[in-house]
Amino acid sequence: MSEEQAIRAVVHLYVDGMAFANEPALRKAFHPRATIIGNYQGALEWMTRDEFISAIAEQGSAPPDTIPLMEIELIDIEGDAASVKVVDEFAGMRFSDYLSLVKIDGRWSVVNKVYHLHR
Repeated sequence: MSEEQAIRAVVHLYVDGMAFANEPALRKAFHPRATIIGNYQGALEWMTRDEFISAIAEQGSAPPDTIPLMEIELIDIEGDAASVKVVDEFAGMRFSDYLSLVKIDGRWSVVNKVYHLHR
């Protein structure tokens, strides 16, 4: 598997984890010390991975027959660091997510997510 394919697999885990409130997928996609930051309904959110997963679980899963929107617009890889821009939907809202990934012990993990909620 190429580095780009490995990164795309992590992004798929992330998007599917959000869409279907799949905690194990989200835990696999995000590093334990990851941060999630963005403006949500006029207030700055600054969350840990566990706070983010709890918020996703509270929202609940999309219907099982849903095909989650996932448009990867950019993947930039330099050695063991990568940046991904993905447009996705969650709970009827569209987001642009900027994911920073690091390859740790041979595996890519999201270490930071900065997002923009489209109006």
